[in-house]
Amino acid sequence: MPAPSPRSLALDLISTLRGESMPVGALVAAAALFGIPENGMRVAIARLLAAEALARDERGRYRLGPAAAPLNQHVVSWRRLEERLARWDGGWVAVQRAGLARGPGERALRLLGFAPFSRELALRPDNLRGGVAGVRAELHALGLPAEAPVFGLRDFDPDTEARARGLWDVAALRSGYTRSRLALARSEARLARASEARSEPEANAAMVESFRLGGRVIRELVHDPLLPEPLLPAAERRALLGAMRRYDRAGRRIWAGFMARHGAPHTALPADGLAAAASGA
Repeated sequence: MPAPSPRSLALDLISTLRGESMPVGALVAAAALFGIPENGMRVAIARLLAAEALARDERGRYRLGPAAAPLNQHVVSWRRLEERLARWDGGWVAVQRAGLARGPGERALRLLGFAPFSRELALRPDNLRGGVAGVRAELHALGLPAEAPVFGLRDFDPDTEARARGLWDVAALRSGYTRSRLALARSEARLARASEARSEPEANAAMVESFRLGGRVIRELVHDPLLPEPLLPAAERRALLGAMRRYDRAGRRIWAGFMARHGAPHTALPADGLAAAASGA
């Protein structure tokens, strides 16, 4: 698996601090674990500052900037995915996507699990808390243009209903849940052995592994369409979510010593995947 870019590493590390800031020394030291030179990290920080994705506080430490806030809020909600769900009564949320340029608008649709129904419409089941109004507000916060209509639909004819229900590759989602859950279990066992060994090379390798695998699985959860029970067995998604929560705790333990040595208030696994979510959406 290739090393993260300096930009994504900086964003992902800082996104775990829940509003706290991180010194540049911690970012440079973390970059070294992935073979990223110091100058590469410093250039990335400067560019993120210019784009307002990062902000510098009075101590010269870095926190997420206003440009990164909406996406970060969505990404860190992965731990509470099940709380976002409401009972599905068969309705749909639709977005008129005709003329929607590639970029934040399309990314917003993918992050909220919409699938293209036609060149004009994207759909998802209306099973998120807050209903159509809540989805509309979140889409706009994530970058959907305000002029793009977001509305409810229901009472499809049987053929259209079947077509709408078949927009998502449910078999691929289910196999992904299983594959990721097994990968987390195997990695968690390796992290435990590395923690007991206490050697620096093993600890460093475990930190890198937890960052990469944790980030990949969190990206999977963040992009999950959260389909309702009639379309996908929810227990399989819940099993992956539970496994990722356990892995989060294991990764936090692996990173705790590094973060403490570098003056960063470590409260979560450094793999919330803010940059990965943005680029992979």
